[in-house]
Amino acid sequence: MRHTPAPFPMRRRDLTEALAAGLLALAASSPSRRAHAEGDTIHKVLEQTLPGLPGKVLTAVVVEYAPGGRSPPHRHDAAFVFAYVLSGSIRSRVEGDEAVIYRAGQSWLEPPGAHHLVSENASDVEPASLLAVIVADAGARVTVYDR
Repeated sequence: MRHTPAPFPMRRRDLTEALAAGLLALAASSPSRRAHAEGDTIHKVLEQTLPGLPGKVLTAVVVEYAPGGRSPPHRHDAAFVFAYVLSGSIRSRVEGDEAVIYRAGQSWLEPPGAHHLVSENASDVEPASLLAVIVADAGARVTVYDR
């Protein structure tokens, strides 16, 4: 099969930034907001079954952190996660790895079952936000918090 280039090619970074900006705009108008911890608010911006991938659902959420805010430790047992920092800086640590600070425009991946021990605003004075795009089995609990 021959690949035909798009009439207006986009660089991967441009596409990622355009997607993030569009989802952030949706988040601003989204009624689906939940606070999970002090300083952590989650806005679901999209949930869509994936054509061509039976039984899989793509969910996009924007996580906003107040200065010093954090999410409790959690897992995405049956989910693959792509995270993209929209603003500020986020400290993240998955079990088995060292903590890393990601700044606006940086991203990372989390495989299914990864134990996310640290997800927090790296600043005590500036807010931060990230976009998480999650692919999971339909009906699965996407995020499971430690007790």
